[in-house]
Amino acid sequence: MMELKPNAANSTTFTPLGFLERAAAIYGGCVSIVYNQTEYKWSETHDRCRRVASSISAMGIGKNDVVSVIAPNIPSMYELHFAVPMAGAILNCINTRLDAKTVSVLLRHSGSKLLFVDCWLRNVALEAISLLAANEASPRLVLITDEYESEESNALNGDFSESYDELVRRGDSNFDAVWPESEWDPIVLNYTSGTTSAPKGVVLSHRGVFTLAVDWLIEWSVPKRPTYLWTLPMFHANGWCYTWAMAAVGGTNICVRKIEASTIYNLIERHGVTHMCGAPVVLNMLSNLKDTTKALRNTVHVMTAGAPPPAAVLLRVESLGFAVCHGYGLTETAGPAVTCAWKPEWDNLSLEEKAILKARQGVRTLICLAGVDVIDPATGALVPRDGATVGEVVLRGSSVMLGYYKDPESTSKAISNGWFFSGDVGVMHADGYLEIKDRSKDVIISGGENISSVEVESVLFTHPVVNEAAVVARPDEFWGETPCAFVSLKSGVKEKHQPTDEELMKYCREKMPRYMVPKTVVFVEELPKTSTGKVQKYLLRELARALGPDPTQNKSPA
Repeated sequence: MMELKPNAANSTTFTPLGFLERAAAIYGGCVSIVYNQTEYKWSETHDRCRRVASSISAMGIGKNDVVSVIAPNIPSMYELHFAVPMAGAILNCINTRLDAKTVSVLLRHSGSKLLFVDCWLRNVALEAISLLAANEASPRLVLITDEYESEESNALNGDFSESYDELVRRGDSNFDAVWPESEWDPIVLNYTSGTTSAPKGVVLSHRGVFTLAVDWLIEWSVPKRPTYLWTLPMFHANGWCYTWAMAAVGGTNICVRKIEASTIYNLIERHGVTHMCGAPVVLNMLSNLKDTTKALRNTVHVMTAGAPPPAAVLLRVESLGFAVCHGYGLTETAGPAVTCAWKPEWDNLSLEEKAILKARQGVRTLICLAGVDVIDPATGALVPRDGATVGEVVLRGSSVMLGYYKDPESTSKAISNGWFFSGDVGVMHADGYLEIKDRSKDVIISGGENISSVEVESVLFTHPVVNEAAVVARPDEFWGETPCAFVSLKSGVKEKHQPTDEELMKYCREKMPRYMVPKTVVFVEELPKTSTGKVQKYLLRELARALGPDPTQNKSPA
């Protein structure tokens, strides 16, 4: 048989850069970005991105150079997701809540040559630069000004010799985008959140983010020209690739600096928002706003990921008119790559039963993953599909990272035989659906029994006065570890009746095996979180360790 090979006429490079060109051609007159009173159309966004890419290229920055940005969800942050790779460079979005020392570490590790800085984050950026050693090259600085901020915050100085607007003005609108030589070329460098370990630099390819973006447009049934509210930080796994996906369907991006429940409801009403993303903490925030009696004008589709959402929270937020889609993924998979795909036979179940099923992580999406499974880390064998036997979640496919930047040792530990080892503990159900039970470091081993902190938290979330709950291990001289719950209460509870720790323990004893019941309950105003809403359990573990072994703990399973 004749051997057939692809040629120039039928070969395609998978890159999200083509989404923008297509959006300008099809949706050129449609609104692309709304930010306060600022509004751009897709033809304008395409033009602005080409101009910025041209200016970046004119600075001598190109293939495999790292360009960093530290900014909230504002138009320039969106544009840089196209402009930087259009110049051939690699985009590095920095968490806006990091301190100067950590930002300095990331700039040093990435070797960033150019840093875009939002006007309200200039002090953090300048302090980070000052912490670089004298013999280390500092990135060139560009200030992102904001017409809605003060003149003082927008003022240029010797450190910021030019502004983002100046790059737009002087750039060439006819600049030809630098297309990747291979779809496996790197497009972004993202740093992990560091919730379980020191941050690592994750390198993702053009093909990886392209396939994940297309996957979620299909899986979420996103129509053409949706109205998307940016409640998820764009710096977090590039907004789960919706920065690029919205261009593919000509969507309207509603940008907002600060996320609050009242702001979200106002923007939904004002702009007719159809889609938004966010961690479970965002869902909890929406469901706990006091004034939530007003019905939504239209159904708002919400995708949540980042942590297993408690079924009680899903039930509350869907009762308000939100339709929740649940995904699972990591920075290393370019965002959520597993989805709890809905089955028709679940339609007639009760709301409570639906919420429990929807809290599962589910199955792989269509394109970006070739497989997801749970293995016994000791033997490497697949665990039984019984919904009970736990193991480590493994994934493989095009959206999995190319590797950890400058860290071949960590890369080889994380990727073996084509599988990425996630560090998450889960089970596989008989229907092939994955359910995450915990992070490997969050499993509590008490008297030889493995306790899933997620399961204990799910019960606590059903208590009518509990706002947030996180469970970690507390050292115990007899059991080794016991569950320690950190709980915040809904507003106004203290004025009525604040439950005691014993009352919450009694509530748990009625709903779970006694060995799983928290032996310690600590009330806090708010749980410590990352900017993407992930609870920083390592901080809670430190607090639990500081409590020391509980001298009053009785030594029976009861």
